[in-house]
Amino acid sequence: MCGIIGYVGEKKNALKVLITGLKALEYRGYDSSGIAYFKNQKIEVAKEKGKIEKLEKILNLSTSSNIGIAHTRWATCGIPDKINAHPHSSGKITIVHNGIIENYEQLKKELEKEGYHFISQTDSETIAVLLDKYYKESQDILKSIIKTKKRLTGSYALAILCEDIPSKIFAIRKDNPLIIAKSNDASFIASDIPAILNYTNQYYILDENEIAILSKDKIDFKNDTLETINKKVLTFNGDKNSSTKGDFSHYMLKEIFEEKDVIKRIVKDYNDIDQLIQNLSFLKKYKKFDIVACGSAYHIGVIAKYLIEEHISIPVNVEVASEYRYKNNFLDNESLAIFISQSGETADTLACVRKVKEKNIDTLGIINVEESSIAREVDYAIYTKAGPEIAVATTKAFLAQLIIIVLITLYLGYEKKYFTKEFLNERLNELSNMDSDIDTILNSSYEKMAKIIAKHQNVFFLGRNIDYGIALEASLKLKEISYIHSEAYPAGELKHGTISLIEKNTPVISILTKNSTFDKTINNIKEVKTRGAYSIIISTKKIADTEEIILIPEKNELLLPILAIIPLQLLAYHVASIRGCDIDKPRNLAKSVTVE
Repeated sequence: MCGIIGYVGEKKNALKVLITGLKALEYRGYDSSGIAYFKNQKIEVAKEKGKIEKLEKILNLSTSSNIGIAHTRWATCGIPDKINAHPHSSGKITIVHNGIIENYEQLKKELEKEGYHFISQTDSETIAVLLDKYYKESQDILKSIIKTKKRLTGSYALAILCEDIPSKIFAIRKDNPLIIAKSNDASFIASDIPAILNYTNQYYILDENEIAILSKDKIDFKNDTLETINKKVLTFNGDKNSSTKGDFSHYMLKEIFEEKDVIKRIVKDYNDIDQLIQNLSFLKKYKKFDIVACGSAYHIGVIAKYLIEEHISIPVNVEVASEYRYKNNFLDNESLAIFISQSGETADTLACVRKVKEKNIDTLGIINVEESSIAREVDYAIYTKAGPEIAVATTKAFLAQLIIIVLITLYLGYEKKYFTKEFLNERLNELSNMDSDIDTILNSSYEKMAKIIAKHQNVFFLGRNIDYGIALEASLKLKEISYIHSEAYPAGELKHGTISLIEKNTPVISILTKNSTFDKTINNIKEVKTRGAYSIIISTKKIADTEEIILIPEKNELLLPILAIIPLQLLAYHVASIRGCDIDKPRNLAKSVTVE
């Protein structure tokens, strides 16, 4: 959930490199930030509560330093304040940490009995103190790291400075991502690739329990018995400018406007039957799917369940990852467990991958980030190719996952004789030619509706069948960036209790793309309007007697969810903008959820 950046070199100012890297990682956490760097052979630490700009103001960026580590925090253990901000120091050891140490209270009591004093409320400070204890005993930093690792229960990505070794950064990870990168004259450590793209596109993935030792001219890798490891260097081939806002006021708006390009990138790999078969043929042997995910990715699972069960007659079980990992699952050798995650590092989802693999069940990951933890652990991986997504609230990555689910449905329908070759080609052609339809949606006005919604603190979303899956995502998008309480309901369920909350002018947003449930949903809309609701409808058809309607172009029903979600993303964006919210970095949220 937190962002780590480290730099060791000689030609660049370490503080400037680290601040630039933190800004690229701010989507990972922005409760507080901090920096540790060597100055005159001593470690200096600066940290501040709040946004990185506050940290930047207290630093002298012209300070001469060629090595340092920095951190942007999403608070888990300890309130978000300056004291709990990272880095944490003890003796000659300074660390930054992403993850959560589950046994820190036990360790803290043990260390306090030995005379150690703790300043913060965090679990992370315990790591620094434990490292300091073992370093004092051995004067060997690598052995101290190994000894500390064996005492920690939980997850961690660590960057470590030792005051006796002013030319090196040390790193280790378990269940949280770290990349290590090398340019011609420097070495870097980071939680994610955008932080290093100004300097290099060459990087390594640090694997579980591996140690990296970074100096300005080389990087060494060791396993947990301190044997040297040779690692494969990877190349990031994306556009580094995709991590900038360009002319847009927010990353979220930019990423919504990039959705056309996302469709093109995906369809390029699936634009005819032969390519569908080549890429997806491994799916045909399975007779049952479990889909496991969190947040917006879970909503993709709900949509997938409706699509696959209706059109392919294959049973689909959809589970929230944080629940699935603690319950019985009923899988066999004809089952495929599908894990959906934008980052490929979602902690609960990754734990579920490992749980299922222990039972020798086949696994598929639908993910955006190649070489992520989930990508490396599943049997099959489908990459969504959405590109970097910086706004915390997902838009284009969600759409990319949705398109993959539609393509899987089309492939299975063709393979199992539910769809003809002609039907499949027509759908692929429609998908390839959505530009003008999406332009129409992007260029429509949503501000009148947004101004009305922005005045309210409660909003309801309604939909039946697949429209309910879309409603779930639309509701989440509104609440996470505008801080308006919103709920999504199957349209027929609202009257079983919750309609009591509908009062005069309560916004109710209904999605109607499904012909078979259209009339029933209209009846439900009439029920809320009778109670005074302000009704907004998303549909392909004009509907009488409604306050507002957002028309989307007519397409085959399989493809309509792709068009239906875009205006709902834009509507949420405009509501949040009117309310003056921090759209790209909403309070209490982080992009990559790497703690349970």
